[in-house]
Amino acid sequence: MSTSDCGCGCGGTSAFPAAFVRPRFFAGQLLTEDDLSLLTDYVAGKDRLHNRMLSGPGVVCGLEVSCDSCAGGTVLVHPGHALDCCGNDIVLSCKEKVDVQALVRELRVSSPGVECGDPCDDGSRRFGLYVRYEESMADPVTPFATEEPCPSPGCVPSRVQEGFRFVVKCDTTDDHRYNPGTRLLERIGPLDKYEAVRLRAQRLGLYLDAMSLAKSASTRTFELAAADRARYQEALEWLKGNTGAALAPPVVAEMTERVRAVAGTLARYDTYDAEGQQGLDPGDVEDARRVLGTACDTLAGTDAEKMWPEPVHRSIALAVVAEAQARVVEPAHDAPLEVRLLAQGTPLGNVLEAEFRSDLVQLREWLLGRLDRVPGVADCTLRDQVRQVAVPQPLPTPEPDPAQRLTITGLDQLVDAAGKLTRHLQRFVTDAACSTLNPPCGDCADNDVLLAHLELAGCDVVRVCSATREQVLPGGSAYGEWLPKLYRLRELAERVCCQPPPVYREPTPPADGLVPAVYVAGLLARWPRDTDLDRMWSLLVRPAPGETPPKPIHEQVYTVPDEVTDSLQEMNALRGQVSDLVATVEALRGQLDSAREQVSRVREELPDRLSDRLSELENAPDSEAASEAASEEDEEKPKPPPRRTRSTSSRSGGSARKPRSGESS
Repeated sequence: MSTSDCGCGCGGTSAFPAAFVRPRFFAGQLLTEDDLSLLTDYVAGKDRLHNRMLSGPGVVCGLEVSCDSCAGGTVLVHPGHALDCCGNDIVLSCKEKVDVQALVRELRVSSPGVECGDPCDDGSRRFGLYVRYEESMADPVTPFATEEPCPSPGCVPSRVQEGFRFVVKCDTTDDHRYNPGTRLLERIGPLDKYEAVRLRAQRLGLYLDAMSLAKSASTRTFELAAADRARYQEALEWLKGNTGAALAPPVVAEMTERVRAVAGTLARYDTYDAEGQQGLDPGDVEDARRVLGTACDTLAGTDAEKMWPEPVHRSIALAVVAEAQARVVEPAHDAPLEVRLLAQGTPLGNVLEAEFRSDLVQLREWLLGRLDRVPGVADCTLRDQVRQVAVPQPLPTPEPDPAQRLTITGLDQLVDAAGKLTRHLQRFVTDAACSTLNPPCGDCADNDVLLAHLELAGCDVVRVCSATREQVLPGGSAYGEWLPKLYRLRELAERVCCQPPPVYREPTPPADGLVPAVYVAGLLARWPRDTDLDRMWSLLVRPAPGETPPKPIHEQVYTVPDEVTDSLQEMNALRGQVSDLVATVEALRGQLDSAREQVSRVREELPDRLSDRLSELENAPDSEAASEAASEEDEEKPKPPPRRTRSTSSRSGGSARKPRSGESS
């Protein structure tokens, strides 16, 4: 059984102990402070562990922060309960007034390289108000003497007082809540780079079956089915009816798709021999080739970058036009691979082939880079399998050349590398997505709990926002029905609650000419509620299906009777009399304090007078001394023992009593 700890956590103790140890008691056991301390440490450690892992840091309830009506530089923190990331309970039982100016000054003093000056700067500044868990030792007692060679000197604290303090820091804080999307992006890396790799891998995946079939059936005839004829007829009619259409990007995209459909069917037609073509009856093929050529010429004259902003789609569109012109408008019987690829709607020219080779290199390098950076990959063999993929030699981007021909060997290399790398990418992304289902243990780098965001103007707090602080949801199932709303509510709260207040700005008319006045439509109709605040209100008030509706608020109406109104003057008079009585009591309390001081001085002087009297008795004759001692003894019998005077003297801080004759000093 492993019992070793694995690191240092909050407060110098183990953050994740391998095993908790609790004391075991038995009859005849000699208990020591280690045994009793171990018991308290065990219970406190388990409580903190449950708080940290099951609830997480944040505000449990209360702890509202509001402006102080009496002072601009202070705020009020109301009672409540919070948990820090170490699992410590922070409890405020009373309302606290927090001096934000003093906390800002303390922040400046503790920050390196900052001058200690007036915290009231000009302009607006933002800080975060935090509460921090603190412990202090209390109730010191004197331990009994032991036989240890080095006993504890003086008094030892017998209690640990749990408390808190307020701090202000820069308005930045870590969000301790687990976000699966964040962990997924940590494994995937920059989203733009992954998106580029994903699009290229998806394009390779679309071409995989077509390339594989073209290289394996390079001399075979492709079937022209009824669905192909229907698609062909529809696309051909569209091209005939839109010859002079305006070439906007949507029209160009539609025309390119129609060209691809017609070219694919004609390419299938060209794979038949003369006898097979006679039985197909596709209509006037030569007319279709002329219509296709006209459409290709029209598309070739457009700006491809403007019409196709996405590079991966632009390359396919250019390949459609180039391959249709080169392989179908004029039948090409010397390019069987290209024709069969076009027959499947996947044209592949020399330019697109070079891009495919470059895509494979980029895909392999990206996978290896992520696998080297991401720890804890679940697929143990993935890294070695990616390294073993043989990627075709990359080529520089060439000029479009229909004379360039594909080879079966080249297609075979493309199919092999693309088939492996696209699957490896799918495995890696699946592994990364599945790993987000296992929430990691939180890292406690800062155990301060955010209460509110403060905005200061000079020395005054002008705005308090607590909407986006971390909140712990207590109560279990009592809050379960809120879970579907929480993420949407937080999203709306970030846009509504913590934004600067809106300011009305008057419309500025133009310097000359007519003034465009907007007509207010729907003034007498039902006004829409489509703002973020309206959506937030609807989520809070309107119950979802199966949700418990909010409880209605019953307002109590208070009336002031005439008798109370007439007695206001009497209440004011009574209030004045109470004030006079309070002043009298304060004066009596002052006189009582003076009397106590006089009694204390008398008690301090009393032992010295008794000592002088005893010295006189010792110097007197024996007979007189004996008689006086006997009479003095009779007089002192009902009196309290002298040690009471010694105890009183020691409590009042006076000097020690002088020893009597015959006593050891």
